[in-house]
Amino acid sequence: MEELYEILEEMQPEIDFHKETALIDDHLLDSLTVLSLISELEDAFDITIPAVEIIPQNFNSAEAMWELIQRLADE
Repeated sequence: MEELYEILEEMQPEIDFHKETALIDDHLLDSLTVLSLISELEDAFDITIPAVEIIPQNFNSAEAMWELIQRLADE
């Protein structure tokens, strides 16, 4: 999970990813940032994030992203 926090904080250092739970809903991450983030996550964790998984619920918090990463890594 620390690697995820490092990636997120590098992309958007002004956001407290440890506390935020509505990154998409509150428009803290825009669509271009999410696309960049997806690419970073796929490379860092050796996963493929299918289009059907690119939904706000999976990107609203670091915890949700971590759950997505873990689920995809197990497949």
